[in-house]
Amino acid sequence: MSSNNSGNKLFSSKLGLILSVLGIAVGTGNIWRFPRIAAQNGGQEGAGAFLIAWLCCLFLFSIPLIIAEYGIGRNGRKGVIGSFIKLVGEKYAWMGAFIGFVATAIMFYYSVIAGWALYYFIKSITAELPANVEQAEAIWYGFQGTAWPSVFHALMISAGGYIVYKGISSIERINKVLIPSLLFVIVIAMVRAVTLPGSFEGIEYLFTPDWSTLSKPTVWIEALTQNAWDTGAAWGLILTYAAYMRSQDDITMSAFQTGIGNNIVSLLAAVTIFSTVFGTLGSSMGNGEILNLMQSSGPAGTGLTFMWMPQLFNEMAGGKIFAILFFLGLTFAAFSSLISMIELANRVLVDAGVLRKRATLAVCITGFLFGLPSAISTDFLVNQDSVWGIGLLVSGAFMSFAIIKFNPTQFRSQLINTEEREYTLGKWWDFIIKYIVPIEVISLLIWWIYQGASVDAWYNPISTFSLATVLVQWGIAMGLFYYYNDKLAGKTMQESNSN
Repeated sequence: MSSNNSGNKLFSSKLGLILSVLGIAVGTGNIWRFPRIAAQNGGQEGAGAFLIAWLCCLFLFSIPLIIAEYGIGRNGRKGVIGSFIKLVGEKYAWMGAFIGFVATAIMFYYSVIAGWALYYFIKSITAELPANVEQAEAIWYGFQGTAWPSVFHALMISAGGYIVYKGISSIERINKVLIPSLLFVIVIAMVRAVTLPGSFEGIEYLFTPDWSTLSKPTVWIEALTQNAWDTGAAWGLILTYAAYMRSQDDITMSAFQTGIGNNIVSLLAAVTIFSTVFGTLGSSMGNGEILNLMQSSGPAGTGLTFMWMPQLFNEMAGGKIFAILFFLGLTFAAFSSLISMIELANRVLVDAGVLRKRATLAVCITGFLFGLPSAISTDFLVNQDSVWGIGLLVSGAFMSFAIIKFNPTQFRSQLINTEEREYTLGKWWDFIIKYIVPIEVISLLIWWIYQGASVDAWYNPISTFSLATVLVQWGIAMGLFYYYNDKLAGKTMQESNSN
């Protein structure tokens, strides 16, 4: 097999691996998604209870699954389907395919969001910053009502495809620039945001718990799926990059570094956004009014970052420069995450014998076409974000199942605690993977189904947030992959054996 198709080169350093894995999730999941999810799940007193649930999910869901992904990927040295087959056999190729499809379905609309970031970067260079809410909304809705979201969607997925085609060394090099640049501008933005008059009210709301919200199933589901968004857990993306991981790199330490690092970035972004909104509007609105406005910044709050960050920079000395830097950093972050999603789908095709160039072209064309509905309609985008965000629960369950079937203790001793390790992973991980993760997933899904079935029009598959729309889309994907399981496994293994 040609070197262009194999993709068997490894990351050249531990730093390259960590920055690339951080690039998977440090992006719009932290800066665009986390603040709006926190706002939507806050109670009258504050959003602190949501943060507690979110942190619980980091240590009881995300980090254990990140460890599993590193182990599965480095052991398999293939994409998500090939690595699943090597771990638990050809019979379960469809599970690997579903995990890969969830991340790919997210890629379809994620490329659109990355395009938003690029548009706002250009807008921050070429136009005046909005001075008030009305001007910010005019920019947001004026952009959404045109063909520009589709154009920028095409630009981002094409650029991502080019980097993926060049191989893992290209991915590593670009992330060494993108991620430090993003972290630099986030810190600058946060420091300025917390100095705005009234910003402390926003920080206080963010961290004050309203304990009553923990009785709502949606809060726990949103906390778990958001943590998966933040860290990249259960996407199959870390598994894909782990195929290029050096044998001497410690999995346990890498998992904690990437999980905790991503969540810190999310908190920094939330502090920035909440400080901005409360600092800007605190003199003219009450906390309840401000919260309602945050929750209604675009469908499901999708415009929150894009509406409020430009207003923050308008309040700053030299704000124009900081606006340019921020949206450049956001574009970088979104782009690094998009690259990993394209690489996941690309690697699955390469494992099946498709030349890397053709695989990349196929992924990008498909990604553009299936992303167009989200580029045209933010309502459709919000539907897909809901369906496949919750789908990460199922992906986590499938990964946990694979580890249980293989044997958690054996997996830990053979694939994680290797001779080259720096830290020894303890038996606590076996318990979480074998019991806690399945209980989390099953109980939350039952809770979510029960709640969803009690809502009017729950049976309508074209309703944005209905139970039926999620189950129908999951069912179609799972059904197809299960039906074609033998073909998926056969093609992947045939190519593997021929090499």
